[in-house]
Order: sequence, then C-alpha cells, then structure tokens
Amino acid sequence: MISKYTELAPGLTICKALTGLWQIADLERTGVKVDPNEAAKAMNAYTEAGFTTFDMADHYGSAEEISGVFRKTFGESKAQLFTKWVPNPGAMSKSQVRAAVQLALTRMQSDQIDLMQFHAWNYAHPSWVDCLYSLQELKEEGLIKHLGLTNFDAAHLQIVANSGIKVVSNQVCYSLLDQRAAGKMTQVCEKHDIKLLAFGTVAGGFLSEKWLDKPEPMLDETLTWSQMKYKRFIDTAGGWASFQKLLQLLSQIAKTHQVGIANVASRFILNQPAVAGVIIGARLGKSEHIQDNESLFSFELSPEEQGQIKSLLKNFNPIPGDCGDEYRKPPFLTASGDLSHHVESFPPPYPSKLGSDGRQKALSGTVWEDIAGFSRAVRKDNRILVSGTTATHGSKAMGGADPAAQTHFIIDKLEGAIQSLGGKLDQVVRTRIFIRNMSDWEAIARAHGERFATIQPANTMVKAELIGDEYLVEIEAEAILS
Repeated sequence: MISKYTELAPGLTICKALTGLWQIADLERTGVKVDPNEAAKAMNAYTEAGFTTFDMADHYGSAEEISGVFRKTFGESKAQLFTKWVPNPGAMSKSQVRAAVQLALTRMQSDQIDLMQFHAWNYAHPSWVDCLYSLQELKEEGLIKHLGLTNFDAAHLQIVANSGIKVVSNQVCYSLLDQRAAGKMTQVCEKHDIKLLAFGTVAGGFLSEKWLDKPEPMLDETLTWSQMKYKRFIDTAGGWASFQKLLQLLSQIAKTHQVGIANVASRFILNQPAVAGVIIGARLGKSEHIQDNESLFSFELSPEEQGQIKSLLKNFNPIPGDCGDEYRKPPFLTASGDLSHHVESFPPPYPSKLGSDGRQKALSGTVWEDIAGFSRAVRKDNRILVSGTTATHGSKAMGGADPAAQTHFIIDKLEGAIQSLGGKLDQVVRTRIFIRNMSDWEAIARAHGERFATIQPANTMVKAELIGDEYLVEIEAEAILS
C-alpha cells in the first residue's frame, strides 16, 4: 500500500488526498445552510478512514463553521484544517487583515489556523503585498501555523519567495486538462522548496466513468458549479470529442489496475514533481468518496502508462496563461464564465488627481514624489507616461537579489499606474530598461518578454548607475490610449 501521508512543512504532515469543501457553497446556493452536525459527522467518517486533511475557504459557504463544529465534537487535533482568505480587491489595513484571520478562527473554533492560503485578484494593486506581510506578522504572533498561497502564478510566487515572505505551498488548478503548473511553476517550487496542492484533478467529476461515451452536456444551471467550471476547461482544451478519447484511454488503464478513472487522473498528478497533494471535493452528507479515494493508494502507474497519457495530452490545446489566470483575465474559466460570483469591481491601484493644465497624475505615495517633485505617472490627453520605476514597496525592495523577480514587480507597478489613469498594459508602446549589472540582462529581458510577449512595445535596455544598491533594474513606460 502506498503511503497516504507526506510532510507539507516541518511539523505539518498531511494526507496526500485532501478533502475539498468547495461544494458546500454549491449545496447552499439556494440559501439553505447545510446541517453543521451532520456535515461534521461526514468529516469524521473521512478522518476515521485516514483522510485527515480538509481544504476550505472564507467563501465556501459555511465550510469554516462546519469545521469548527467538527473540531469541538470529534477532537481538536484529529485533522489538519486548511482555509483561504480571498479579500475583495483594494487596499487592506493591518486591522482588516487581523479581523479576517480572527473571523476564520472564530468560525473554525480554533486558536491557530493550520494553513492560511492567500489569493490576490490584481497584482497591479500593491495591496496584495501589504496583505502578505500582515499575514506573516500574524503567523509570527501564533494565529497562523503556516502560510500558503492559492492561484499565484510563477512570476509572483518568485517575487514572494525572494522577498522574505515564507510560504510553504501554492494551491493551483492542475489536472490532465490543465498542465500549466508543469512548467515554470514547478521549477520555482522546487528551487524554493514550496509544494503544490492541486485542485481540479477530477475536473468536477467529469474525469470518471459517469461521462464515458456520454453525449456532451449543456453548459447551464442544470450542472453543479464545479461542473460548469470544468466544462469550460474541457471546451478550451479541445472539446468533448477530444475529452472522450482521454476518458477511453484512462478507462483502459483503470481496468488494468481495478480502479476508477478518477483514481488514474489524480494519481498521474500526484506523481508530478513538487505536488504534495491532490484536492478531491466532497458533497458532505450527500455523496461520499471515501472508498474511491482509498483506491488512489492501491496502485502505481507504470512508466508506459504515464507515457501513453502524456502522448495523448500533446493533442490538447494548452490552457492559456499561467496558473490562476482564469481568475484574472479572459477567458475566465469560472462557473459563471466571468467574475460576477467573485468580485463586484476593481478599484484603481493608485489615487489620481487633476493638474492645472488638465493633466491627470497618479501618485503611489512614496516620499520621493514630494521631495523630487514627480508623479508615478501622468496622463495628458490620450498619452500616459510612467516614471522610472524600481521594485520599491514602502521601505522594502521586493524580489530580493533576483533580477527577474524585481522586473516582474516593477511591471506590476507600471501596470498599476497605467490602470489608475484609465489605461491597460497592452496599450504600452515603449519601455526603457536601465540595469545595474550586465550579467543580469538576459534574466531581465526574459521577464520583460513574459509580460510583453504579445504587446511587443518599442524597447531600449542600457546599463546605468542606479540609485540604491539593492535595485538591479529600473523601467519606465509610455502608453497611448486609443
């Protein structure tokens, strides 16, 4: 029998098959709450079978409250209870971060959160950095045992890892349909000893015998929220016909091992580098998967079987972008196909004000704007000019000594300034890059290339003496609004 458990971080051993409680929100979408006592009994059945790790979030209906009832009823140290904080976009004070953590602790009837995972909506808004540093302070205070991320892309995981913020995990969509995490994400994780927690491995139940040789379902409210979401992934990856070919191959492999298609799909992802666990959803009190999940640890895929799966996946369309992009840019691969279930609006990253001649100025609040008499960016008519920008955030230099991480953070600031004046990053027509060390040019150029690959503005890179020894790169930009 293959071990069910692994060490996610020092002092934190988890079950490799985490039980996801996202579907509590789906069960409660009519407004009627799930019975917490009955749901807690269902959680206990999982723990009795050895599935001791549960994953939830502040917006998964009453999942946190159910876990609190479970803790008090069946034992405070019987399971590992992970949650997420997904704040609304915009500025967050330290007191607001503390209040959010305290709310989760109250709901979960706990003095400490085993793993708090943070989600950011808009990297161009600097609030995500403030939130993470505040969460780290609460970790040092003892309210949080371990800090993790959810839906971060590789570039921003790289920024976090190089900026003195200690995270142990990043929870991302990772499945046979969605291989985004297999590339740079895995490289960053392995470099910084960060583990991946993979959700979507069974694609909301689509990766199962239930859908083998079945007609394509309509994408409408007759599906669960989870099915609506992953039907969009199927469509993006190549459509129902291609998906059926995948199911047929998985069925053949599953029969060989006397397990289910879902087991094969999850085992493949569990075998991937940097993956510590797969998250398999449960509709507590409605349908249990304990026996099915047990089969996940009864077999191994042979190298030949894994090769067959990889070969077939080459025919699929890659899911666009990087991990988490489905929540940040089109195509929005969410249940609703947009962000209407998640976010009402996105506030501008920086305040702006009008000048005497009609120019609009965006101000990031740094003391140097007053001392040196400049704006982070200025809009005049349809033209936006962004000042030379370093990886400064308050008194911190983000990205540490990693030139690529500094570059990504700078481009976030450029984008934030442009957004604050009514523009978008894809309207940039020129960038100028100043670098301290010639040896860093390629890492900086590649980071610029990742962010501007389809925009391709005019660009100049020069070696320069930068102000501040900690800064490896400085960038300015120009955008023209149509």
